[in-house]
Amino acid sequence: MKRVLWLFVGVFLIFSCGEKSESLTALPAPKIKVVKVKAQNVQLEKDFVAQVYGKVDIPIRARTEGYLEGVHFQEGKLVKKGELLYTVDQDPFREAVNAATSQLAEAKVALTQAENDLARYEPLAEINAISQKDLDAAIAKKDAAEAAVNAAQASLNFQQIQLGYTQIKSPIDGLIGKTNAKVGEFVGRNPNPVILNTVSLIDSVRVEFFLSENDYLSLFREYQEHPEQAKAQLPLQLVLSDGSIFDQVGYVDFIDRQIDASTGTILIQATFPNPDRLIRPGQFARVRAIIQEVENGSIVPQRTVSEFQGRFFVFKVDSNNVISRDEVEILGKYKDYFLIKSGVSDGDRVVLEGLQMVRNGMTIEPEGVEFQSQFNQ
Repeated sequence: MKRVLWLFVGVFLIFSCGEKSESLTALPAPKIKVVKVKAQNVQLEKDFVAQVYGKVDIPIRARTEGYLEGVHFQEGKLVKKGELLYTVDQDPFREAVNAATSQLAEAKVALTQAENDLARYEPLAEINAISQKDLDAAIAKKDAAEAAVNAAQASLNFQQIQLGYTQIKSPIDGLIGKTNAKVGEFVGRNPNPVILNTVSLIDSVRVEFFLSENDYLSLFREYQEHPEQAKAQLPLQLVLSDGSIFDQVGYVDFIDRQIDASTGTILIQATFPNPDRLIRPGQFARVRAIIQEVENGSIVPQRTVSEFQGRFFVFKVDSNNVISRDEVEILGKYKDYFLIKSGVSDGDRVVLEGLQMVRNGMTIEPEGVEFQSQFNQ
């Protein structure tokens, strides 16, 4: 009875395994989304950390010492050239002007007396009524009086200039910042405020950033290979802190004469139009520059590439819809693509989704799709 039971179980298992094998072989090939490799002209870009300055940034200095009596502007607003910004206590300087004016008057009186004395001595000298020595003394006294008048006039001019420094006016049309001194503070002498504020012209802005020696050489060679671009200047983009792209294009207008030996970088300055005054001095941003242009470069979406121990692979689909895992060499990033140096070519199909589901030698049913880039091509 036991033998009959075991025989029945064995037959059942054999038939069950056969049915399972038949069901596995009957499974259809999985549908996998694939994209075609595209070849196009590619501009490789790189971002550089940058700082923004005004087109002109002029510090407003207290050029004389004294107590601040008035602040005559609204912080953070536009000011006009010649507009009064600050006043410093004028009383000491008015007194100095008055004293210099008095000294000038005294000098003029002395000059008048010397001129009158000389006018009397000259006719007497002609008839030898006075000695030549007396005449020479009168002439010298008159010359000394003229010099004293000139010195007194210069002293008065200087004191008037010092008085003028008590009224601090804007040197340009621009945007003024927050004041560094309040009414009643003593200004013009360290450690008290000397620079009271800064006025910036921001209808365009200067952006400074640094290039490594390798990046500088790459850009320079790009200019050499494309002289028409060098003549037109290489356009730059400004990437703001929120990731948005500034809507104005900038151009390099200054390259430092040397590479900094301590950092291995070179200073680059670019100018960006700023008609809406969105960009303000002191902002940090990123400058995006084209460092290389590749003609007919093969690009694949970054998500199609897998990495293992520093090597990069794609799952390529051949004409028989069979998967092969091929190694590729990446030249650089282009938007949300990789620019491929070798391993794939224009028209090849690579797996876009389901990389974990496929393996080398597997047959699939490819579903061709168009990759939707997050960037405008």
